[in-house]
Amino acid sequence: MTKGELRMAAPEFDAVFASSADEIRAAQRLRYDVFVEELGGEGEGVDHRLRLEADEFDAFSRHLLLLDRTKADPVVGVYRLMDMDGAARAGRFYSEREYDLTPLRGSGAPLLELGRSCLRKEYRGGPGMHHLWSALARHVTEREIDVLFGVASFHGTDTEALAPSLSLLHHRHLAPAELRVTAKEPSAQMGVLDIAEIDRRQAMVRVPALIKAYLRLGGFVGQGAYLDHAFNTTDVCLILPVAQMNARQKRLYLGAERQ
Repeated sequence: MTKGELRMAAPEFDAVFASSADEIRAAQRLRYDVFVEELGGEGEGVDHRLRLEADEFDAFSRHLLLLDRTKADPVVGVYRLMDMDGAARAGRFYSEREYDLTPLRGSGAPLLELGRSCLRKEYRGGPGMHHLWSALARHVTEREIDVLFGVASFHGTDTEALAPSLSLLHHRHLAPAELRVTAKEPSAQMGVLDIAEIDRRQAMVRVPALIKAYLRLGGFVGQGAYLDHAFNTTDVCLILPVAQMNARQKRLYLGAERQ
């Protein structure tokens, strides 16, 4: 066998919305692999026998799938999207379990909640997330969405260990008052350290890549962090007004300015 034959095939990415129950279950299996098996999460929707991570909001959401067409099991990334119509049918947004969304709901802006985002470990840090974001951005443009939001997680609930990162987010990226959602209990304050006490470089190293991606696009964080003990995470609510995207990143993900 030659060296070329030993090399893994390059991914052939495609991003599509799930169009069948089987495709949604494939998304739920990937979520189980990441959120339950890898990160130690639990919850009412976890089915260990079938290896599924599901909840009642799946039925009211669209599921964006990242496929690697070279794989027999091609679903390697997922994103769950819930618009205002879906939230009305579900009774609330998923994030309202953790945050008071009154400022967002009162803004009058078309909203889209992003959640349950994950990639298989071997696809992280590569172009996979870019493909997902590009497909998401096309959807945002087509639906004329003005504000993206959703919870994103730090692994673990040791807020003392996470204090430098949470404090940095609070001091540098807190949402303006008109968009500033607030964490419900059990919650933790984010700005417990003064900015002068923080090693900013080290604090940002501990911020998960997904959160940093939102911040690069011009996103903000809400007030306070929610402690999700079932999933063993500390969650922040990210708010991204589409108009806040800087020009370079907007061209990268949207391809062109919204007319």
